[in-house]
Amino acid sequence: MDAEQAQQVDHVLRQLGIPGVVAPEDPENLTGPWRVFDKADPATRKDTTADALAALAAKFRPSTTPDPAPPRQSGPTRGFVLPPKKDDE
Repeated sequence: MDAEQAQQVDHVLRQLGIPGVVAPEDPENLTGPWRVFDKADPATRKDTTADALAALAAKFRPSTTPDPAPPRQSGPTRGFVLPPKKDDE
């Protein structure tokens, strides 16, 4: 991701409470690719971009399966039954 996308990702991660520090891969090159890291320190940080994306996806995944269709009733159903038209008449 570039710097502009990184700013958006950082904002979303903070809003959703997902941990991570969004920073450039190379601290000397701010126009290069950016990633999500566990710490801000370039010497000791670990890339956690995949974990952050998984946590983001989990926030929007439905927590339960959708309700199945209601069971069909076994008793009588109200309505009209119309006999077929006869072409003779």
